[in-house]
Amino acid sequence: MASSFLSTPIEFLKGVGPIRADLLKKELRIFTFGDFIQHYPFRYVDKSKFYKTNEITSDGAYIQLKGHIVDVQVEGVKQKKRLRAWFKDDAGGIELVWFQSLKWVYDTLKPDMEYIVFGKPTRYKNTFTIVHPEVDLATDGYLNNLVKFMPVYNTTELLKARGLDSRSLGKAMRTLFTEQKLFSVPENLPQPILQKYQIISREQAFRRIHFPIGNEEISAATKRLKFEELFLLQVRLSLLKLNRTKANRGYVFDKVGDFFNVFFNAKLPFALTNAQKKVVKEIRNDMRMDKQMNRLLQGDVGSGKTLVALLCMLIALDNGCQAALMAPTEILARQHYISLTELLGDMPVKVMLLTGSTKQAARKKILAALEEGTLNILIGTHALIEDEVRFKKLGLAVIDEQHRFGVEQRGKLWNKYPGTKPHVLVMTATPIPRTLAMTVYGDLDLSIIDEMPAGRKAIATYHRYDTTRYKVFEFMKNEIANGRQVYIVYPLIEESAKMDLRNLMDGYDMIEKAFPRPHYRISIVHGKLSIKEKDLGMDLFVKNVTQIMVATTVIEVGVNVPNASIMIIENAERFGLSQLHQLRGRVGRGAEQSYCILMTSHKLTKEGKLRIETLCRTNDGFEIADMDLKLRGPGDMQGTRQSGVLDLKLSDIARDQELVKLTRYAAQQLLTDDPGMQKPENRPLLEYLSQFDKGTSWSKIA
Repeated sequence: MASSFLSTPIEFLKGVGPIRADLLKKELRIFTFGDFIQHYPFRYVDKSKFYKTNEITSDGAYIQLKGHIVDVQVEGVKQKKRLRAWFKDDAGGIELVWFQSLKWVYDTLKPDMEYIVFGKPTRYKNTFTIVHPEVDLATDGYLNNLVKFMPVYNTTELLKARGLDSRSLGKAMRTLFTEQKLFSVPENLPQPILQKYQIISREQAFRRIHFPIGNEEISAATKRLKFEELFLLQVRLSLLKLNRTKANRGYVFDKVGDFFNVFFNAKLPFALTNAQKKVVKEIRNDMRMDKQMNRLLQGDVGSGKTLVALLCMLIALDNGCQAALMAPTEILARQHYISLTELLGDMPVKVMLLTGSTKQAARKKILAALEEGTLNILIGTHALIEDEVRFKKLGLAVIDEQHRFGVEQRGKLWNKYPGTKPHVLVMTATPIPRTLAMTVYGDLDLSIIDEMPAGRKAIATYHRYDTTRYKVFEFMKNEIANGRQVYIVYPLIEESAKMDLRNLMDGYDMIEKAFPRPHYRISIVHGKLSIKEKDLGMDLFVKNVTQIMVATTVIEVGVNVPNASIMIIENAERFGLSQLHQLRGRVGRGAEQSYCILMTSHKLTKEGKLRIETLCRTNDGFEIADMDLKLRGPGDMQGTRQSGVLDLKLSDIARDQELVKLTRYAAQQLLTDDPGMQKPENRPLLEYLSQFDKGTSWSKIA
């Protein structure tokens, strides 16, 4: 009965109706009473105190006054009309002004009656004014029912136009809770959890967060609802992991043979770092088991993830299996193909590349060799998940820059094969703070390469303003004279009317004038070029035929040109921190000192300055990711919004890291003790998950 109340369509709430309901659905994704209850206030206004007019000292803060309204006048003509009134109490007075609904306000205000006035004062010509204040008669009934902590709700201009401002949403919420008296909100957390972590009930939390009588109630409600959000998320992820390890059998790679040993002893380009050794050991241990490995490998730009992936592929080959590497773009897939073939040299390992632009004749040969088992490693893009691509025995699937693939796309690669599943290694060069990784990728095992190869010089990063551009050009010319190459990255391809950005085509023209032929040659690469044109521009730069590459962020991943020593990022303030760090990682791949120059105008926001300062201060990708998370929030981190995992209404992964750890521990403890959630105290949790995760029978996982 209670759950059916919460699932009632929002149009049936008194005062909403079908037109407003459609807007609530489109603007705030509120479809049901339950959705509306979970539209929480984002702040509260303290209406427990009445101020005197002589206590108003500054702009900005909302205040509440009690007194009389006198001298009400309409001034001006036509569109410039306004209503002025003078409000006074025993300490002084303040002006009230209205620009809308003048007749209604004029007719409503009664002289010699006591009023409660609420609003935000602004100073004009040494006089304080409140524009469009809330005004209510100070009757005993009003004062007795006055909400001491007034909730403030997010709304939109379209909703306000339909009479659904924050105050109206608060009124609708009170109506909902009046109707809710006939029902009870079912509890979805086990009683032992509530007791152990001193958490109030769900029903109490909903009531207190919308209608608190003090800060303590707000804190208790917020604690409960944040805990619930994160705990349910951690339980879901833990169950997914349990399900995968129980359901998916994996190949047992119990030997390390000639492929691995020959490469390790004779072909390894440099000694592995301790972090790489640790990660290889973790992956090796996983692949020994008869469970499907599902591991996330994090590593900063240049930390040697590709080498680790190749070592793991060679273990698959040693055990009679094939391996695949799937990348999100042709540029990155081709780069992996070049890197792996160069690393393997003359070893008897057959590696081929399959992308959307592979010619039909070559495609037929690749597919035939794949099914025969004579092709050892296949590298490609989304083309690898096409139905016609069939491995004889796929033992390891490596997915690079995994956040760019949907879960279904990734799954297609191994779900083609009934029975034993290939082991899965997903990689990202986007450092993810450990707390976020635990939350977004909690169903994966996590490995981190947090150490750079020996001898790698840190990239020197500098901030320069547009006014010093020609000094930067001189620096570029000196580096090019020493045989080096330069990237210049722009955020846009074409002029934008909304943003004052130097676009790529204008930038290309400027660079051509500053670096004229025949002394200099320039490549241009951006997303609107054909694959053939992109490859040509890239190839000319890789071969050092062109010394400067003007590009958009298509070169963020996948380009490895050790000779490039300068990365110039135009309008750097327009990029997120993690993206700036990724772009910077395109240089610093050779033995020479490399540089990243962040170009901006003098107009920088406080946040923009902080991003620039952070990048100039550190090369540590994980420190940068932590700062990015704090500045932008988890929903904007690369890939997390698309994943749909972080649909959190109150919790903040950056600020609630301790709570993330606590709920993860609580979820794991519960499932260790009762994997199927069959104990009486855990049944409410199972029923809740089954209700909202339709199609998943969580109880069958154990």
